[in-house]
Amino acid sequence: MAYGKRRTSGWIKWRFGYGRYLLAVLLCSLCDFTTGHIRYSIPEEMKKGSLIGNVAQDLGLDLKRLRSGRARIVSGENVQYTELNADKGILVVKERIDREQLCGDTTPCSFSFEMILENPMELHQITVEVTDINDHSPTFKTTNLSFEISETATTNARFSLTSADDADVGVNGLKEYVLTENDHFVLQQHSNADGKKYAEMVLQKPLDRETNPSLSLKLIAVDGGTPQKSGTVNIDVTVLDANDNAPVFNQSVYKAIVMENAHKETYVITVNATDADFGVNNIITYYFSDRNNPLGDLFRIDEKNGAIYIKGDVDYEKDKKYELRIDAKDQGGLTDSSKVIIEVTDVNDNAPVISVMSFTSPVSEDSPPGTTIGIINVKDLDSGDNGQVSCKIDQNAPFKIKSSLRNYYTLVTDSVLDRESVSEYNITVVATDGGIPPLSAKRTFNLKVSDVNDNAPVFPQSLYSAFLPENNSPGVSVLTLRAKDPDENQNARMSYILEDSNIGGSPISQYVSVNVETGVVQAVRSFDYEQIKELIFVVKAQDGGSPPLSSNTTITIKIQDQNDNP
Repeated sequence: MAYGKRRTSGWIKWRFGYGRYLLAVLLCSLCDFTTGHIRYSIPEEMKKGSLIGNVAQDLGLDLKRLRSGRARIVSGENVQYTELNADKGILVVKERIDREQLCGDTTPCSFSFEMILENPMELHQITVEVTDINDHSPTFKTTNLSFEISETATTNARFSLTSADDADVGVNGLKEYVLTENDHFVLQQHSNADGKKYAEMVLQKPLDRETNPSLSLKLIAVDGGTPQKSGTVNIDVTVLDANDNAPVFNQSVYKAIVMENAHKETYVITVNATDADFGVNNIITYYFSDRNNPLGDLFRIDEKNGAIYIKGDVDYEKDKKYELRIDAKDQGGLTDSSKVIIEVTDVNDNAPVISVMSFTSPVSEDSPPGTTIGIINVKDLDSGDNGQVSCKIDQNAPFKIKSSLRNYYTLVTDSVLDRESVSEYNITVVATDGGIPPLSAKRTFNLKVSDVNDNAPVFPQSLYSAFLPENNSPGVSVLTLRAKDPDENQNARMSYILEDSNIGGSPISQYVSVNVETGVVQAVRSFDYEQIKELIFVVKAQDGGSPPLSSNTTITIKIQDQNDNP
Protein backbone atom coordinates (compact mmCIF):
# COMPACT_ATOMS: atom_id res chain seq x y z
CA MET A 1 0.00 0.00 0.00
CA ALA A 2 1.37 3.39 -0.90
CA TYR A 3 0.88 5.96 1.86
CA GLY A 4 -0.12 9.48 1.06
CA LYS A 5 -2.58 8.50 -1.66
CA ARG A 6 -6.12 9.72 -1.24
CA ARG A 7 -7.76 6.55 -2.48
CA THR A 8 -6.77 2.91 -2.03
CA SER A 9 -8.01 -0.36 -3.47
CA GLY A 10 -9.68 -2.86 -1.15
CA TRP A 11 -8.49 -6.36 -0.27
CA ILE A 12 -9.71 -9.33 1.73
CA LYS A 13 -7.50 -11.79 3.59
CA TRP A 14 -8.26 -14.88 5.71
CA ARG A 15 -5.67 -16.02 8.24
CA PHE A 16 -5.43 -18.74 10.90
CA GLY A 17 -3.04 -18.43 13.82
CA TYR A 18 -2.64 -18.74 17.57
CA GLY A 19 -5.58 -21.18 17.55
CA ARG A 20 -7.95 -18.38 16.53
CA TYR A 21 -9.58 -17.10 13.37
CA LEU A 22 -8.63 -13.81 11.77
CA LEU A 23 -10.61 -11.94 9.16
CA ALA A 24 -8.98 -8.82 7.81
CA VAL A 25 -10.95 -6.65 5.42
CA LEU A 26 -9.57 -3.41 4.10
CA LEU A 27 -12.46 -1.37 2.79
CA CYS A 28 -12.27 0.88 -0.25
CA SER A 29 -12.03 4.42 1.06
CA LEU A 30 -14.64 6.86 -0.20
CA CYS A 31 -12.80 9.80 1.28
CA ASP A 32 -9.24 11.05 1.39
CA PHE A 33 -7.84 8.78 4.10
CA THR A 34 -7.11 5.07 4.30
CA THR A 35 -9.51 2.78 6.15
CA GLY A 36 -9.33 -0.90 7.10
CA HIS A 37 -11.11 -3.53 9.16
CA ILE A 38 -9.55 -6.46 11.02
CA ARG A 39 -11.48 -9.13 12.91
CA TYR A 40 -9.93 -11.44 15.53
CA SER A 41 -11.48 -14.27 17.52
CA ILE A 42 -10.22 -15.20 21.02
CA PRO A 43 -11.58 -17.21 23.96
CA GLU A 44 -12.70 -15.40 27.10
CA GLU A 45 -10.60 -15.31 30.31
CA MET A 46 -7.23 -15.03 28.52
CA LYS A 47 -4.39 -13.84 30.75
CA LYS A 48 -3.30 -10.22 30.65
CA GLY A 49 -0.61 -9.71 28.04
CA SER A 50 -1.82 -12.63 25.91
CA LEU A 51 -1.36 -12.13 22.17
CA ILE A 52 -4.49 -11.34 20.17
CA GLY A 53 -2.89 -10.74 16.78
CA ASN A 54 -0.15 -9.04 14.79
CA VAL A 55 -1.87 -5.82 13.70
CA ALA A 56 1.10 -4.55 11.68
CA GLN A 57 1.41 -7.80 9.72
CA ASP A 58 -2.32 -8.18 9.15
CA LEU A 59 -2.68 -4.61 7.85
CA GLY A 60 0.52 -4.78 5.79
CA LEU A 61 2.15 -1.99 7.84
CA ASP A 62 5.77 -1.90 8.91
CA LEU A 63 6.74 -0.97 12.47
CA LYS A 64 8.32 2.32 11.37
CA ARG A 65 4.94 3.36 9.99
CA LEU A 66 3.23 2.57 13.33
CA ARG A 67 5.74 4.74 15.18
CA SER A 68 5.85 7.62 12.70
CA GLY A 69 2.05 7.64 12.44
CA ARG A 70 1.69 7.73 16.26
CA ALA A 71 -0.49 4.63 16.07
CA ARG A 72 -2.99 4.52 18.90
CA ILE A 73 -6.26 2.88 19.89
CA VAL A 74 -9.38 4.95 20.49
CA SER A 75 -12.54 3.60 22.09
CA GLY A 76 -15.69 5.16 23.45
CA GLU A 77 -16.01 2.45 26.11
CA ASN A 78 -15.16 2.89 29.80
CA VAL A 79 -13.07 -0.29 29.87
CA GLN A 80 -10.28 -0.79 27.36
CA TYR A 81 -9.72 -4.54 27.12
CA THR A 82 -6.80 -4.41 24.70
CA GLU A 83 -3.64 -2.40 24.18
CA LEU A 84 -1.37 -1.85 21.21
CA ASN A 85 2.35 -2.57 21.43
CA ALA A 86 3.48 -0.22 18.65
CA ASP A 87 7.12 -1.33 18.96
CA LYS A 88 6.19 -4.91 18.02
CA GLY A 89 3.02 -4.14 16.06
CA ILE A 90 0.93 -6.56 18.15
CA LEU A 91 -2.42 -6.34 19.96
CA VAL A 92 -2.51 -7.91 23.45
CA VAL A 93 -5.03 -8.43 26.25
CA LYS A 94 -4.98 -5.55 28.73
CA GLU A 95 -7.88 -6.41 31.06
CA ARG A 96 -9.67 -9.65 31.94
CA ILE A 97 -12.41 -10.35 29.40
CA ASP A 98 -15.48 -12.10 30.76
CA ARG A 99 -17.78 -12.89 27.84
CA GLU A 100 -20.83 -13.20 30.09
CA GLN A 101 -20.16 -9.81 31.69
CA LEU A 102 -19.44 -8.22 28.33
CA CYS A 103 -22.33 -9.57 26.24
CA GLY A 104 -24.68 -11.63 28.39
CA ASP A 105 -26.78 -13.88 26.12
CA THR A 106 -25.86 -12.00 22.94
CA THR A 107 -24.02 -14.02 20.32
CA PRO A 108 -21.72 -13.59 18.67
CA CYS A 109 -19.99 -11.49 21.35
CA SER A 110 -17.60 -8.85 20.15
CA PHE A 111 -16.32 -5.37 20.81
CA SER A 112 -14.85 -2.90 18.37
CA PHE A 113 -12.48 0.02 18.47
CA GLU A 114 -10.38 2.03 16.06
CA MET A 115 -6.63 2.34 15.45
CA ILE A 116 -5.64 5.75 14.08
CA LEU A 117 -2.41 6.70 12.32
CA GLU A 118 -1.44 10.18 11.19
CA ASN A 119 0.60 11.70 8.35
CA PRO A 120 -1.15 10.45 6.27
CA MET A 121 -4.39 9.87 8.18
CA GLU A 122 -5.45 6.21 8.44
CA LEU A 123 -8.41 4.76 10.34
CA HIS A 124 -8.51 0.99 10.90
CA GLN A 125 -11.46 -0.62 12.68
CA ILE A 126 -10.60 -3.64 14.82
CA THR A 127 -13.27 -6.08 15.99
CA VAL A 128 -12.46 -8.72 18.61
CA GLU A 129 -14.92 -11.59 18.88
CA VAL A 130 -14.91 -13.28 22.30
CA THR A 131 -15.83 -16.96 22.24
CA ASP A 132 -17.33 -18.81 25.17
CA ILE A 133 -15.66 -21.36 27.45
CA ASN A 134 -17.64 -23.63 29.74
CA ASP A 135 -17.05 -21.79 33.02
CA HIS A 136 -20.63 -21.77 34.38
CA SER A 137 -22.99 -24.50 35.51
CA PRO A 138 -26.74 -24.39 34.92
CA THR A 139 -28.41 -22.97 38.03
CA PHE A 140 -31.95 -22.75 39.35
CA LYS A 141 -32.96 -19.73 41.36
CA THR A 142 -34.74 -21.96 43.84
CA THR A 143 -33.84 -25.26 45.45
CA ASN A 144 -37.39 -26.64 45.75
CA LEU A 145 -40.56 -26.70 43.66
CA SER A 146 -43.86 -27.65 45.24
CA PHE A 147 -46.98 -28.88 43.38
CA GLU A 148 -50.39 -29.70 44.73
CA ILE A 149 -52.11 -31.93 42.18
CA SER A 150 -55.53 -33.49 42.38
CA GLU A 151 -55.75 -37.24 42.16
CA THR A 152 -58.34 -36.75 39.44
CA ALA A 153 -55.84 -34.98 37.21
CA THR A 154 -56.16 -36.43 33.72
CA THR A 155 -53.29 -38.00 31.86
CA ASN A 156 -51.33 -35.57 29.68
CA ALA A 157 -51.96 -32.81 32.21
CA ARG A 158 -49.03 -30.41 32.06
CA PHE A 159 -47.14 -28.70 34.87
CA SER A 160 -44.68 -25.95 34.10
CA LEU A 161 -41.29 -26.23 35.74
CA THR A 162 -38.89 -23.44 36.61
CA SER A 163 -36.16 -22.78 34.07
CA ALA A 164 -32.46 -22.98 34.73
CA ASP A 165 -30.05 -20.25 33.71
CA ASP A 166 -26.62 -20.88 32.23
CA ALA A 167 -24.48 -17.81 31.60
CA ASP A 168 -22.55 -19.68 28.93
CA VAL A 169 -23.77 -19.75 25.32
CA GLY A 170 -23.69 -22.07 22.33
CA VAL A 171 -22.66 -25.66 23.03
CA ASN A 172 -21.59 -24.63 26.54
CA GLY A 173 -25.09 -23.35 27.35
CA LEU A 174 -28.08 -25.22 28.68
CA LYS A 175 -28.60 -28.36 26.60
CA GLU A 176 -31.47 -30.30 28.16
CA TYR A 177 -33.46 -31.20 31.28
CA VAL A 178 -33.66 -34.64 32.87
CA LEU A 179 -36.36 -35.79 35.28
CA THR A 180 -35.55 -38.59 37.69
CA GLU A 181 -37.31 -41.88 36.96
CA ASN A 182 -40.82 -42.26 38.43
CA ASP A 183 -44.12 -44.03 37.69
CA HIS A 184 -46.30 -41.00 36.98
CA PHE A 185 -44.54 -38.18 35.13
CA VAL A 186 -42.46 -37.74 32.01
CA LEU A 187 -40.61 -34.65 30.90
CA GLN A 188 -41.31 -32.65 27.76
CA GLN A 189 -38.88 -29.97 26.68
CA HIS A 190 -39.61 -26.85 24.61
CA SER A 191 -37.86 -23.74 23.37
CA ASN A 192 -39.05 -20.14 23.25
CA ALA A 193 -38.68 -18.07 20.11
CA ASP A 194 -35.41 -16.75 21.53
CA GLY A 195 -34.09 -20.32 21.90
CA LYS A 196 -34.38 -20.49 25.70
CA LYS A 197 -35.29 -23.99 26.83
CA TYR A 198 -37.97 -24.79 29.37
CA ALA A 199 -39.62 -28.00 30.53
CA GLU A 200 -43.03 -29.30 31.50
CA MET A 201 -43.88 -32.26 33.65
CA VAL A 202 -46.58 -34.35 31.89
CA LEU A 203 -48.79 -36.79 33.80
CA GLN A 204 -48.66 -40.21 32.17
CA LYS A 205 -50.25 -42.38 34.86
CA PRO A 206 -53.13 -41.21 37.11
CA LEU A 207 -52.30 -40.31 40.70
CA ASP A 208 -53.86 -42.07 43.69
CA ARG A 209 -53.73 -40.08 46.88
CA GLU A 210 -54.72 -43.08 48.98
CA THR A 211 -51.82 -45.14 47.64
CA ASN A 212 -49.18 -42.46 47.41
CA PRO A 213 -50.04 -39.05 48.85
CA SER A 214 -46.72 -37.42 47.84
CA LEU A 215 -43.85 -37.73 45.37
CA SER A 216 -40.25 -36.51 45.53
CA LEU A 217 -38.53 -35.93 42.17
CA LYS A 218 -35.48 -34.12 40.90
CA LEU A 219 -35.16 -31.94 37.81
CA ILE A 220 -31.61 -31.83 36.46
CA ALA A 221 -30.40 -29.19 33.98
CA VAL A 222 -27.38 -30.27 31.93
CA ASP A 223 -25.20 -28.14 29.65
CA GLY A 224 -23.38 -29.24 26.48
CA GLY A 225 -19.83 -28.46 27.58
CA THR A 226 -16.96 -30.90 27.98
CA PRO A 227 -16.94 -31.97 30.72
CA GLN A 228 -20.65 -31.43 31.29
CA LYS A 229 -21.93 -29.34 34.19
CA SER A 230 -25.35 -29.55 35.79
CA GLY A 231 -27.73 -28.06 38.35
CA THR A 232 -30.59 -29.63 40.28
CA VAL A 233 -33.90 -28.56 41.82
CA ASN A 234 -36.09 -30.77 44.06
CA ILE A 235 -39.74 -31.29 43.11
CA ASP A 236 -42.25 -32.10 45.83
CA VAL A 237 -45.70 -33.23 44.62
CA THR A 238 -48.61 -33.31 47.06
CA VAL A 239 -51.63 -35.22 45.75
CA LEU A 240 -55.02 -33.59 46.43
CA ASP A 241 -58.42 -35.03 46.26
CA ALA A 242 -61.46 -34.50 44.00
CA ASN A 243 -60.85 -31.61 41.53
CA ASP A 244 -61.39 -33.16 38.08
CA ASN A 245 -61.40 -30.21 35.63
CA ALA A 246 -58.44 -28.03 34.72
CA PRO A 247 -58.75 -24.38 33.69
CA VAL A 248 -58.71 -23.70 29.94
CA PHE A 249 -57.46 -20.47 28.32
CA ASN A 250 -59.67 -19.03 25.59
CA GLN A 251 -56.54 -18.37 23.48
CA SER A 252 -53.28 -20.27 23.17
CA VAL A 253 -51.40 -17.09 22.21
CA TYR A 254 -52.13 -13.48 23.15
CA LYS A 255 -50.49 -10.50 21.44
CA ALA A 256 -50.06 -6.92 22.64
CA ILE A 257 -48.12 -3.76 21.75
CA VAL A 258 -46.59 -1.27 24.20
CA MET A 259 -44.56 1.90 23.74
CA GLU A 260 -41.10 1.97 25.23
CA ASN A 261 -40.75 4.20 28.30
CA ALA A 262 -44.45 3.62 29.08
CA HIS A 263 -45.27 4.57 32.67
CA LYS A 264 -45.39 1.94 35.37
CA GLU A 265 -48.83 0.39 35.88
CA THR A 266 -49.68 0.97 32.21
CA TYR A 267 -52.25 -1.65 31.15
CA VAL A 268 -51.00 -4.19 28.56
CA ILE A 269 -53.55 -7.01 28.04
CA THR A 270 -55.85 -9.41 29.92
CA VAL A 271 -55.68 -13.21 29.65
CA ASN A 272 -58.73 -15.29 30.47
CA ALA A 273 -59.29 -18.93 31.43
CA THR A 274 -62.40 -20.78 32.53
CA ASP A 275 -62.92 -23.85 34.72
CA ALA A 276 -65.91 -26.22 34.36
CA ASP A 277 -65.79 -27.11 38.07
CA PHE A 278 -68.11 -25.54 40.61
CA GLY A 279 -67.58 -23.60 43.80
CA VAL A 280 -64.10 -23.36 45.25
CA ASN A 281 -62.64 -25.53 42.48
CA ASN A 282 -63.87 -22.96 39.95
CA ILE A 283 -61.71 -20.15 41.38
CA ILE A 284 -58.69 -19.49 39.10
CA THR A 285 -55.36 -17.88 39.98
CA TYR A 286 -53.11 -16.44 37.27
CA TYR A 287 -49.33 -16.29 37.53
CA PHE A 288 -46.19 -16.33 35.42
CA SER A 289 -45.19 -19.90 34.61
CA ASP A 290 -41.54 -19.24 35.43
CA ARG A 291 -41.68 -17.24 38.62
CA ASN A 292 -37.91 -16.70 38.53
CA ASN A 293 -37.92 -15.24 35.01
CA PRO A 294 -36.36 -11.75 34.94
CA LEU A 295 -39.41 -10.56 33.00
CA GLY A 296 -41.17 -10.59 36.33
CA ASP A 297 -39.26 -7.37 37.04
CA LEU A 298 -40.81 -5.72 33.95
CA PHE A 299 -44.42 -6.95 34.09
CA ARG A 300 -46.91 -8.02 36.71
CA ILE A 301 -50.15 -9.97 36.41
CA ASP A 302 -53.24 -9.55 38.55
CA GLU A 303 -53.66 -13.04 39.96
CA LYS A 304 -57.42 -12.67 40.18
CA ASN A 305 -58.44 -11.23 36.80
CA GLY A 306 -55.43 -11.98 34.55
CA ALA A 307 -54.72 -8.33 33.69
CA ILE A 308 -51.07 -7.63 32.85
CA TYR A 309 -49.41 -4.28 33.67
CA ILE A 310 -45.99 -2.71 33.20
CA LYS A 311 -43.91 -2.96 36.35
CA GLY A 312 -40.42 -1.82 35.28
CA ASP A 313 -38.66 0.14 32.56
CA VAL A 314 -39.42 -1.08 29.03
CA ASP A 315 -36.58 -0.07 26.69
CA TYR A 316 -36.81 -0.79 22.96
CA GLU A 317 -33.01 -0.52 22.65
CA LYS A 318 -32.63 -3.49 25.05
CA ASP A 319 -35.48 -5.76 23.88
CA LYS A 320 -37.88 -5.31 21.00
CA LYS A 321 -40.19 -8.19 21.98
CA TYR A 322 -41.07 -10.10 25.14
CA GLU A 323 -42.60 -13.54 25.50
CA LEU A 324 -44.44 -14.42 28.72
CA ARG A 325 -45.79 -17.83 29.66
CA ILE A 326 -48.89 -17.62 31.86
CA ASP A 327 -50.41 -20.38 34.00
CA ALA A 328 -54.01 -20.49 35.17
CA LYS A 329 -54.41 -22.71 38.25
CA ASP A 330 -57.60 -23.70 40.02
CA GLN A 331 -57.87 -24.44 43.73
CA GLY A 332 -57.22 -28.11 43.16
CA GLY A 333 -53.84 -27.44 41.59
CA LEU A 334 -54.82 -28.10 37.94
CA THR A 335 -53.32 -25.71 35.43
CA ASP A 336 -53.36 -24.64 31.83
CA SER A 337 -50.70 -22.58 30.05
CA SER A 338 -50.84 -19.80 27.50
CA LYS A 339 -48.38 -17.46 25.89
CA VAL A 340 -48.35 -13.65 25.69
CA ILE A 341 -46.19 -11.95 23.05
CA ILE A 342 -45.56 -8.26 23.74
CA GLU A 343 -44.00 -6.13 21.00
CA VAL A 344 -42.30 -2.84 21.93
CA THR A 345 -42.48 0.16 19.62
CA ASP A 346 -39.62 2.64 19.52
CA VAL A 347 -39.83 6.28 20.58
CA ASN A 348 -37.19 8.89 19.88
CA ASP A 349 -35.64 8.98 23.33
CA ASN A 350 -31.94 8.96 22.43
CA ALA A 351 -30.10 11.94 20.99
CA PRO A 352 -27.18 11.34 18.65
CA VAL A 353 -23.77 11.04 20.31
CA ILE A 354 -20.76 12.66 18.60
CA SER A 355 -17.33 11.12 19.29
CA VAL A 356 -14.12 12.70 17.99
CA MET A 357 -11.83 10.11 16.43
CA SER A 358 -9.17 12.60 15.30
CA PHE A 359 -8.77 16.36 14.93
CA THR A 360 -5.83 18.34 13.51
CA SER A 361 -5.12 21.93 14.56
CA PRO A 362 -3.48 24.12 13.37
CA VAL A 363 -3.93 23.63 9.63
CA SER A 364 -1.73 25.44 7.11
CA GLU A 365 -3.38 28.28 5.19
CA ASP A 366 -2.07 26.84 1.91
CA SER A 367 -3.89 23.51 2.45
CA PRO A 368 -5.84 22.64 -0.70
CA PRO A 369 -9.66 22.36 -0.62
CA GLY A 370 -10.68 18.89 0.54
CA THR A 371 -7.96 18.62 3.21
CA THR A 372 -9.16 16.42 6.11
CA ILE A 373 -8.97 18.15 9.48
CA GLY A 374 -11.07 15.77 11.57
CA ILE A 375 -12.88 12.44 11.78
CA ILE A 376 -16.00 11.99 13.92
CA ASN A 377 -18.24 9.06 14.76
CA VAL A 378 -21.98 9.66 15.25
CA LYS A 379 -24.30 7.06 16.79
CA ASP A 380 -27.97 7.02 17.76
CA LEU A 381 -29.31 4.08 19.78
CA ASP A 382 -32.83 4.46 18.40
CA SER A 383 -34.04 2.55 15.32
CA GLY A 384 -35.72 3.40 12.02
CA ASP A 385 -36.10 7.10 11.32
CA ASN A 386 -35.40 7.80 15.00
CA GLY A 387 -31.90 6.41 14.53
CA GLN A 388 -31.15 7.94 11.12
CA VAL A 389 -28.66 10.78 11.63
CA SER A 390 -27.64 13.67 9.39
CA CYS A 391 -24.70 16.00 10.07
CA LYS A 392 -24.10 19.59 9.05
CA ILE A 393 -21.93 22.58 9.97
CA ASP A 394 -23.94 25.16 11.91
CA GLN A 395 -22.46 28.34 10.41
CA ASN A 396 -20.99 29.88 7.28
CA ALA A 397 -17.39 28.69 7.15
CA PRO A 398 -15.01 27.37 4.48
CA PHE A 399 -15.56 23.78 5.61
CA LYS A 400 -17.91 20.93 4.85
CA ILE A 401 -18.71 17.55 6.37
CA LYS A 402 -18.71 14.35 4.31
CA SER A 403 -20.06 10.90 5.11
CA SER A 404 -17.36 8.25 4.72
CA LEU A 405 -18.20 4.91 6.34
CA ARG A 406 -21.36 4.03 8.22
CA ASN A 407 -21.60 6.34 11.25
CA TYR A 408 -18.29 8.04 10.30
CA TYR A 409 -17.89 11.55 8.92
CA THR A 410 -14.88 13.60 7.82
CA LEU A 411 -14.52 17.35 8.34
CA VAL A 412 -12.70 18.88 5.36
CA THR A 413 -11.78 22.30 4.01
CA ASP A 414 -14.18 23.57 1.33
CA SER A 415 -12.10 26.43 -0.08
CA VAL A 416 -8.67 28.04 0.21
CA LEU A 417 -7.88 29.43 3.69
CA ASP A 418 -6.28 32.84 4.27
CA ARG A 419 -4.75 33.34 7.71
CA GLU A 420 -4.37 37.08 7.08
CA SER A 421 -8.19 37.32 6.75
CA VAL A 422 -9.27 34.77 9.41
CA SER A 423 -6.71 33.15 11.70
CA GLU A 424 -9.06 31.03 13.82
CA TYR A 425 -12.43 29.26 13.38
CA ASN A 426 -14.95 27.78 15.79
CA ILE A 427 -16.62 25.05 13.74
CA THR A 428 -19.87 23.70 15.20
CA VAL A 429 -21.02 20.31 13.90
CA VAL A 430 -24.70 19.48 14.48
CA ALA A 431 -25.95 15.87 14.31
CA THR A 432 -29.76 15.53 14.06
CA ASP A 433 -31.84 12.35 13.99
CA GLY A 434 -35.02 11.75 11.96
CA GLY A 435 -37.39 11.47 14.92
CA ILE A 436 -40.50 13.61 15.49
CA PRO A 437 -39.62 15.86 17.15
CA PRO A 438 -35.95 15.42 16.17
CA LEU A 439 -33.16 15.26 18.74
CA SER A 440 -29.72 16.68 18.07
CA ALA A 441 -26.22 17.04 19.48
CA LYS A 442 -23.53 19.65 18.87
CA ARG A 443 -19.75 19.58 18.99
CA THR A 444 -17.55 22.66 18.49
CA PHE A 445 -14.01 22.41 17.08
CA ASN A 446 -11.53 25.26 17.56
CA LEU A 447 -9.28 25.36 14.48
CA LYS A 448 -6.27 27.63 14.18
CA VAL A 449 -4.80 28.51 10.76
CA SER A 450 -1.00 28.50 10.56
CA ASP A 451 0.90 30.99 8.40
CA VAL A 452 2.80 30.41 5.16
CA ASN A 453 4.99 33.03 3.53
CA ASP A 454 2.53 34.20 0.89
CA ASN A 455 2.90 37.99 1.27
CA ALA A 456 5.93 40.08 0.29
CA PRO A 457 6.96 43.13 2.35
CA VAL A 458 5.47 46.39 1.05
CA PHE A 459 6.94 49.93 1.39
CA PRO A 460 4.36 52.67 1.85
CA GLN A 461 6.15 54.63 -0.91
CA SER A 462 7.98 53.55 -4.04
CA LEU A 463 10.18 56.70 -3.87
CA TYR A 464 11.70 58.50 -0.86
CA SER A 465 13.48 61.85 -0.81
CA ALA A 466 15.67 63.36 1.93
CA PHE A 467 17.97 66.38 2.32
CA LEU A 468 21.41 66.35 3.94
CA PRO A 469 23.51 69.49 4.53
CA GLU A 470 27.06 69.19 3.25
CA ASN A 471 29.90 68.82 5.74
CA ASN A 472 27.72 66.40 7.74
CA SER A 473 29.18 64.17 10.43
CA PRO A 474 29.79 60.55 9.30
CA GLY A 475 27.16 58.19 10.74
CA VAL A 476 24.40 60.78 10.86
CA SER A 477 20.86 59.35 10.26
CA VAL A 478 19.21 60.59 7.11
CA LEU A 479 15.80 58.85 7.20
CA THR A 480 14.12 55.67 8.46
CA LEU A 481 12.44 53.18 6.14
CA ARG A 482 9.48 51.05 7.25
CA ALA A 483 7.98 48.17 5.26
CA LYS A 484 4.96 46.07 6.30
CA ASP A 485 4.32 42.32 5.90
CA PRO A 486 0.88 40.86 6.86
CA ASP A 487 2.41 37.43 7.55
CA GLU A 488 3.42 36.50 11.10
CA ASN A 489 6.44 35.32 13.07
CA GLN A 490 9.48 34.47 10.95
CA ASN A 491 7.57 35.12 7.73
CA ALA A 492 7.07 38.74 8.82
CA ARG A 493 10.57 39.33 10.20
CA MET A 494 12.04 42.18 8.11
CA SER A 495 15.57 42.75 6.87
CA TYR A 496 16.62 45.91 5.01
CA ILE A 497 19.38 45.49 2.41
CA LEU A 498 21.25 48.15 0.41
CA GLU A 499 21.26 47.07 -3.24
CA ASP A 500 24.64 47.22 -5.01
CA SER A 501 25.23 50.26 -7.26
CA ASN A 502 28.04 52.72 -8.05
CA ILE A 503 28.39 56.48 -7.76
CA GLY A 504 31.32 58.06 -9.52
CA GLY A 505 32.94 54.63 -9.87
CA SER A 506 32.69 53.85 -6.12
CA PRO A 507 30.26 51.40 -4.48
CA ILE A 508 27.21 53.00 -2.92
CA SER A 509 28.16 51.33 0.38
CA GLN A 510 31.04 53.86 0.67
CA TYR A 511 28.49 56.65 0.82
CA VAL A 512 25.50 55.36 2.79
CA SER A 513 24.50 52.35 4.92
CA VAL A 514 21.16 50.80 5.95
CA ASN A 515 20.59 49.16 9.33
CA VAL A 516 19.42 45.63 8.47
CA GLU A 517 16.92 45.49 11.34
CA THR A 518 15.69 49.08 11.85
CA GLY A 519 15.82 50.38 8.26
CA VAL A 520 17.70 53.54 9.36
CA VAL A 521 19.68 55.08 6.46
CA GLN A 522 22.97 56.69 7.59
CA ALA A 523 25.65 58.74 5.84
CA VAL A 524 28.93 56.83 5.90
CA ARG A 525 31.04 59.87 5.06
CA SER A 526 30.94 63.69 5.07
CA PHE A 527 29.65 65.09 1.78
CA ASP A 528 30.88 68.15 -0.19
CA TYR A 529 28.17 69.85 -2.22
CA GLU A 530 30.76 71.08 -4.71
CA GLN A 531 31.67 67.41 -5.48
CA ILE A 532 28.38 65.43 -5.02
CA LYS A 533 25.01 67.08 -5.22
CA GLU A 534 22.69 64.01 -5.19
CA LEU A 535 22.67 60.30 -4.27
CA ILE A 536 20.16 57.85 -5.79
CA PHE A 537 20.13 54.22 -4.60
CA VAL A 538 17.79 51.24 -4.00
CA VAL A 539 16.94 49.50 -0.69
CA LYS A 540 15.33 46.03 -0.57
CA ALA A 541 13.01 44.85 2.25
CA GLN A 542 13.17 41.05 2.60
CA ASP A 543 11.16 38.82 4.96
CA GLY A 544 12.40 35.71 6.82
CA GLY A 545 10.27 33.15 4.99
CA SER A 546 11.55 30.17 3.10
CA PRO A 547 11.94 31.08 0.33
CA PRO A 548 12.05 34.77 1.28
CA LEU A 549 9.92 37.41 -0.44
CA SER A 550 11.02 41.04 -1.01
CA SER A 551 10.24 44.44 -2.54
CA ASN A 552 12.33 47.53 -3.37
CA THR A 553 12.10 51.27 -2.96
CA THR A 554 14.24 54.05 -4.42
CA ILE A 555 15.79 56.76 -2.20
CA THR A 556 17.09 60.13 -3.35
CA ILE A 557 19.32 62.13 -0.97
CA LYS A 558 19.94 65.73 -2.02
CA ILE A 559 23.09 67.42 -0.61
CA GLN A 560 22.40 70.98 0.52
CA ASP A 561 25.02 73.71 -0.07
CA GLN A 562 26.59 75.54 2.86
CA ASN A 563 28.53 78.80 2.65
CA ASP A 564 31.87 77.12 3.17
CA ASN A 565 33.94 78.66 0.31
CA PRO A 566 35.31 82.32 0.15
